[in-house]
Amino acid sequence: MRELVRTNDLVKLSWLQALLRDAGIEPLVLDNHASVLEGSAIAIPRRLVVVEEDYGAARRLLEQAGEEVWSGEGW
Repeated sequence: MRELVRTNDLVKLSWLQALLRDAGIEPLVLDNHASVLEGSAIAIPRRLVVVEEDYGAARRLLEQAGEEVWSGEGW
């Protein structure tokens, strides 16, 4: 799995998932339950990931949509 985006913005996260699914890429959201259990929606950002094989296409799609993609080293 490769990480694309970290965000606390649930609307943005939903939109990104829809964008990827429309392109035939199935995303997965990590840390969704951890964020809820922590008691604060903004304490732990959710991570949007895809399988390694879809990463290149997903990255290009999000960048074309004007999104900044996680590099693994900070923004």
